[in-house]
Amino acid sequence: MKKLFTLLFIFFCISSANAQMSEIEIDSLVKLTLKTFDVPGIAVAVVKDGKVVHAKGYGIRSLITKAPVDVNTLFGIASNSKAFTSTGLAMMVDEGKLKWDDKVTDYIPEFKMYDPYVTESFTVRDLLTHRSGLGLGSGDLMFFPDGSTFTKQEMIYNLRFLKKVSDFRTKFDYDNNLYIIAGEVLAKVSGMCWEDFVEKRIMKPIGFVASKASYNRIPKKYKNVIDAHAPADGKVIMIPHDWSPVANAAGGILSNLTDLTKWVIIQMNDGKYDNNKILFSKEVHDEMWNPQTIIPTAPGGAYNTHFSAYGLGWFLADVKGYKQVSHIGGLAGTVTQITLLPELKLGIIVLTNQQQGAAFSAITNSIKDSYLGYQNRGWVKKYKDRVAAGNAEAKTITDKLFADITARQKNNTVKLTDSLFTGNYHDKWFGDIIISAKNTGLFFQSLKSPRLNGPVLPYKANTFIVKWTDRSFDADAFLIFSQDKNGKADGIKMESISPLTDFSFDFQDLDFKRK
Repeated sequence: MKKLFTLLFIFFCISSANAQMSEIEIDSLVKLTLKTFDVPGIAVAVVKDGKVVHAKGYGIRSLITKAPVDVNTLFGIASNSKAFTSTGLAMMVDEGKLKWDDKVTDYIPEFKMYDPYVTESFTVRDLLTHRSGLGLGSGDLMFFPDGSTFTKQEMIYNLRFLKKVSDFRTKFDYDNNLYIIAGEVLAKVSGMCWEDFVEKRIMKPIGFVASKASYNRIPKKYKNVIDAHAPADGKVIMIPHDWSPVANAAGGILSNLTDLTKWVIIQMNDGKYDNNKILFSKEVHDEMWNPQTIIPTAPGGAYNTHFSAYGLGWFLADVKGYKQVSHIGGLAGTVTQITLLPELKLGIIVLTNQQQGAAFSAITNSIKDSYLGYQNRGWVKKYKDRVAAGNAEAKTITDKLFADITARQKNNTVKLTDSLFTGNYHDKWFGDIIISAKNTGLFFQSLKSPRLNGPVLPYKANTFIVKWTDRSFDADAFLIFSQDKNGKADGIKMESISPLTDFSFDFQDLDFKRK
């Protein structure tokens, strides 16, 4: 009896760990997610034991065309592109053309950080591991939220002006700009631009059909591409694709389920594809999936997680005793997630065309739970409640602020002279902005990122509010003017207003001085 009980227990554990949500269950889950989070379209794939067991598109790829999402619909995968960059560099390590701990200045002599020691010590590995000492999203405004006019050379030069918030190699702070540098290192070593390398050396060999390394490389005749969508003043609308190609190595790839399932399979097969052809070795793959930078984690949580880290292009964590390798990606109007549990040979891909991350999290966790033996834990409702709470908090803050502004204007308690504040202001890395006087009041205009513009409203004393013309940004900000002895503004600092502002609006890193 004891032996039988043991066998039944083992069978139960194996069955629980390898249960699979049925197609009907996944369909129901995704349809609920579409409705709950107001997402126009989602694509979901599940890979198990080297085979695609589910791949399907849901909803529509555009609110304008109403065309349906399918397995071949291209989505911007955003920061899931980073693993392609690290893989390209890993291939160069395999070929003996590069070492992970080579100095960046060996390949890009003009590379310069905030400190000479950091510049001289910075390695290729450091480019990929988010431990530079720069703050979260530092410098992202050079390519986000619009297709700005910054060149790659300007971005490399401007790194020297970004200030540190922690000591070098001591703290995780997510970074995009250094992946752009990593792409340039790959170009120098391989002899071809990052986009060509990704398409010719990675995508083509493993059988990608429609994916491209940049939005501007999609053939005009290929129409099966999503439009980006975002909430604006309480309603989801279509917004422009405005990713700057200079940042492709950090987040520029467009792909679909048909192609990404091949990417997931080769990742879980240590670089092998097509009857043991090798794209990259197990040795460099192990290095990409080894912890490089520790990420502080509260023990426990939904999956009894004890440790989290960043590898080379991948987030790493333990979930219910299994290693999880994952990444998310976010562009204006689209967010994506790829999750791998290598020991279970399980891969989950979720692509969306609306910037609500709760949607991919609810789907991924629900599917993952079915393989980990958890019963239905109601992830859609959990994330719905979290989103509602976050939105309510942000609304309380912004509503009060704009109510104060309206009251002051009505009571005529705000007196200002336009000439004290108007003028051209310059930040060392972001460039010039103009504060001008219009009939309706002051107006903010960035010269290098033209879509960053909007009316400037007086708030308190020398603090103003810029209310962006593009309401999909959801990133209105404080403008805090400094003034000289005559009361004339001589500088501007900025801060985000809403706690929900995307970290890539790194207003806190700006320090404008009057020109």
